[in-house]
Amino acid sequence: MTINNKVYPAYTFEQGINYVITTKKSEGLRERTLIDYAKHWGYFITWVEKNYEIHEVGQITTEMIRNHVNYMKHDAKRYEGHKHIIGEHGTGLSDTTINIRLRTLKAIFNQLERDEIIEMNPTNSIKLIRTDEDLVEALTSEQIKILLSQPNQKDFVGYRDYVAMVLLLDTGMRANELMSLKCEDIDFQSRLITLSGQQNKNRKPRIVPMSHLTVKLLHQLVSENRRSFASSRLFLSCYGDPLGQNQFNKRLKYYGQKAGFGRDIKCTAHIFRHTMAKNYILNGGDPFTLQRILGHYDLRMTRRYIQMDSQDLLKQHGDFSLIKTLRGGNRVY
Repeated sequence: MTINNKVYPAYTFEQGINYVITTKKSEGLRERTLIDYAKHWGYFITWVEKNYEIHEVGQITTEMIRNHVNYMKHDAKRYEGHKHIIGEHGTGLSDTTINIRLRTLKAIFNQLERDEIIEMNPTNSIKLIRTDEDLVEALTSEQIKILLSQPNQKDFVGYRDYVAMVLLLDTGMRANELMSLKCEDIDFQSRLITLSGQQNKNRKPRIVPMSHLTVKLLHQLVSENRRSFASSRLFLSCYGDPLGQNQFNKRLKYYGQKAGFGRDIKCTAHIFRHTMAKNYILNGGDPFTLQRILGHYDLRMTRRYIQMDSQDLLKQHGDFSLIKTLRGGNRVY
């Protein structure tokens, strides 16, 4: 393609995404991110080919991107192509899902424009959808007690799951961090877990403290593992294979159902992370230390994790209200 006497390569849709993935791989992007690039691009191009007679990335326009956003918002089938969710679930993707896909498209077209594969970036004037900030839910103390009572600690799988849940509540680790833990990552003497940059979302290594009870439980799990398996991974299947993130979340979902939790409570590893963060603050912890424990890049994300509902606000206000601290409860004028 020639524009203003400059020749731009006529990359097909497939050549375009392959170029970006190869480039991003050389820059050290995680495999999971590259998979998302290919998947989100696939969703977009499938729609483009159904609606337009074009074949090159340089032919994609801003209007097409906007039309695709409208399609995702109103007509796209929810969970279409999902491996584990079948059946009809209505149309119209959530604003959060749309923004995730838009960010991917922006990153792809930014790379193509930067490397002069295309002249005009069709996503330059496309803005993310404005969303209301939802109140992030956390488990109550009663729900935690009920949930922790579900695993059968007398068998290997049940005890493993119980230890994993306690570790999540104690440290606020992400599911992928938890599932990638090895015995050598844990300093039982100092009660510290070292997470390498490779394990972390932001690529930065961090130290995570844990309580005496958690250390005791981990000691026992390591002993159980060593009796039967040679793997250094901490969380294993009953066959000695490393436990996967999806497998673990399925176990949590099972325990949530067993505990009688309704659909409004999503029993995933992430809700444990929110629960840990919220209770850390409610129990007097400071947000700056919490930020380091959780591995957040800045405090804004940490603030999202420690949102309080009305009952939490009432309790905190009741404990620290100036009026309550006035001696004798005299009227204040």
